[in-house]
Amino acid sequence: MQTNKITAVILAAGQGTRMKSSHPKVLHQILGRPMIAYLLDTLINLGISDILLVVGYQAEKVQEALQDYPVRFVVQEPQLGTGHAVQMAMAAVPPETQEVMVLCGDAPLISGESIDALRQLHKNHQAAVTIQTVVLPDGLHYGRVVRDEAGRVTAVLQSKDSVDRPEILAIREINTGAYSFDSQFLREALDQIPKSPVTGEIYLTDLIHIAKAQGRAVEALIDPDVDSLLGINSRSELAQATQTVKRKINARHMDRGVTLMDPEFTYIETGVTIGRDTVIYPNVYLQGNTVIGENCLIESTVKIVDSTLEDGVHIKMGCVITQSRLGKGADMGPFAHLRPLSDLRPGVHVGNFVEVKKSVLHEGVKAGHLTYLGDAEVGPGTNVGAGTITCNYDGAKKHKTTIEEGAFIGSNTALVAPVIIGAGAYVGAGSTITKDVPPGQLGISRARQVNLERRLIGKKKEQG
Repeated sequence: MQTNKITAVILAAGQGTRMKSSHPKVLHQILGRPMIAYLLDTLINLGISDILLVVGYQAEKVQEALQDYPVRFVVQEPQLGTGHAVQMAMAAVPPETQEVMVLCGDAPLISGESIDALRQLHKNHQAAVTIQTVVLPDGLHYGRVVRDEAGRVTAVLQSKDSVDRPEILAIREINTGAYSFDSQFLREALDQIPKSPVTGEIYLTDLIHIAKAQGRAVEALIDPDVDSLLGINSRSELAQATQTVKRKINARHMDRGVTLMDPEFTYIETGVTIGRDTVIYPNVYLQGNTVIGENCLIESTVKIVDSTLEDGVHIKMGCVITQSRLGKGADMGPFAHLRPLSDLRPGVHVGNFVEVKKSVLHEGVKAGHLTYLGDAEVGPGTNVGAGTITCNYDGAKKHKTTIEEGAFIGSNTALVAPVIIGAGAYVGAGSTITKDVPPGQLGISRARQVNLERRLIGKKKEQG
């Protein structure tokens, strides 16, 4: 049986009233992922295997959203403050745990380096309590760190409990909400925390008073990484956190050889990979598990979700690609749309105002403009004329269109599925094709042209 010498307790029970939302605060997203997922990834990457998540407000939603993570859940009901949350969690902390880290689910961007530094200081001083702090120009709504003349921490006082103490509110060193505790001290001291006379809550920071009274060491680490350590308590702070994550992700891609023409206006989620020498223009959104090869060019105002682009792909402006694949050297756009399960093989050209859904376009296919290809397989070298539609839905079921190698589909054609256009076959412009066209033959279905004498209205017929 593996011994868990450290347990991480994440506080994630609050509603977050300042977010003005009906959703749990920790599930608000940063670049496509719940904010708390970033913190969980950091802990897992550090090798911390015992993680307790304290949930409360809409606990079921949080548990469902994080069901794939190796965490254990503790329900805090009612929510009576940080100290009460840890009290609830301690019943699930293994007896062999020596150190308990307490972290805030709404401060998800703390780095592994910051966590390691906090733990190292705690270990070196054999402290009962070690807190993480930062220095701000204005302490805002955060708890203030009070030190004595020798610089030792004596207390952390909540701003809402200090409204009549300007000397406390003037302090610029604030508590981030990250702690390391000696497990035995924490178990014994939690029940000694009094309720706040102002809010009735149980504050975890009161353990500092208790530790000092017992003559135990209390340490504080001032961390310089301010942008990554502050909690997210409002939509404005969520936007700031998103910018912080975006800048780090974009910098990493540029360090690996990707050109971002304007990084401030390029949105790349954490699961995206991009090959070197790819160039990305502004207002591009790369989301989910998207993979982009080398030497690609992605122009402005493009959205790509859960898709793969092989080397040398060119996406022109205004395109949307979802759950699809583009082979080597393919190009599309401007203003084209690949819906899920579209597979464009090498060298395919999909032009402006073309929509493809659940279709395979084999090597060298050209569909230049104003076309819909749904539930279709289009053979190599086929040319699809402007205004072509695969009529794949009969009102009840979807049907497949098959166009074999080297066929030519004239403009303004409707292919009523299920239908097969044979290899090398031609379809005349303006046709509605309801039957198979054999290989090499011409399929045409349209009314014969009739030219009639033009009727003149409001004008006299010329005299001979």
